Amino acid sequence: MGIFGNLLLAAWTLLQLYVFGRAWTVPAIRRRIPRAAYLGVATALWAFFALGRLLGHGAQWRGATQVELLGLSLLATLFLCATALLAVDLVTGFGFLMRRRSLALRSWALAAGMALALVALVQGLRPPVVEPYEVRVPGLAANLDGTVILALSDLHLGSLLDGAWLDARVAQVDAEKPDLVALLGDLVEGHGAAEGALLRRLSRIRAPLGVWAVTGNHERFTSGDGTLERAGLRVLHDHGEEIAPGLFLAGIDDLTSRRRSGVAGDPVGAALTGRPPGATVLLSHSPLETEAAARADVGLMLAGHTHGGQVWPFGYLVRLSYPLLAGRFQVGAMTVLVSRGAGTWGPRMRLWSPGEILRVTLRATG
Repeated sequence: MGIFGNLLLAAWTLLQLYVFGRAWTVPAIRRRIPRAAYLGVATALWAFFALGRLLGHGAQWRGATQVELLGLSLLATLFLCATALLAVDLVTGFGFLMRRRSLALRSWALAAGMALALVALVQGLRPPVVEPYEVRVPGLAANLDGTVILALSDLHLGSLLDGAWLDARVAQVDAEKPDLVALLGDLVEGHGAAEGALLRRLSRIRAPLGVWAVTGNHERFTSGDGTLERAGLRVLHDHGEEIAPGLFLAGIDDLTSRRRSGVAGDPVGAALTGRPPGATVLLSHSPLETEAAARADVGLMLAGHTHGGQVWPFGYLVRLSYPLLAGRFQVGAMTVLVSRGAGTWGPRMRLWSPGEILRVTLRATG
């Protein structure tokens, strides 16, 4: 399953030991469920998750996909139950304080975790909302005032988000009639050749100023072999182009992958090489290097990658690496918009906000 798959399996094992161990201390559960049956269910669930990761990851047969999806949903559910149980344990000193009351509180914590998981599932299955923004961009010509950019990030197309889901997003984009469409990376999961066909369906989107893309960390498996370009997408690899007189669009390859692999260089500077006077919009999958972009007089930066944390309270951990988690930020004179993403990674679950597509209307400052 690879290093990451093994880490997920380790996380699943630890969460399961904690949640099932704490749940067994609840008198109502111990009275109603025989110990052998309880251990049997726990073992079966552990094996089910491992099987889903082993067979479903990148598999082409539908049954394996559903096994993987259910396993990942169970992982998120365990995470939410563990969060609620940990809150109770911290308040009660892990049961050494208020001993009898702590047992009752654990039962309520389990119920709360399951309820949160249900809410997250409903939110995750909802279509992404179109989130409107108006941004004043320095240097934007008066004739470009009102230009509309539709930005989509983190589609994660593959075995879990398929062609039917993608067709609905294409229709959603077309209904907005944007002047420009920006695809902010992690368009695919990067696990199978069938994803090329999905990308070709994505290339049916049309916009007067073009459909432009940058790579995300999941494209590290595909960007080098030209998969995105063969699908008809125009990809900005540390490069920029003047897409209209006085409007320069630049894009950089994923900064997270670059940072993890220790690649040096100045991607922002490279992307802005040869920039003419006017307004500059920068596309980046990861919301990093924002200060460098602001110093380079970029007017607007669009990013994604964080999923807004996707499942609360995981966002608090994500914010440690990506302080600009989701929404609108100001870095010097530059506006940064970070998308929660249109799709989901792993389970089809979100808590608390649904996925989103950014609808950005550019405004002249004069």
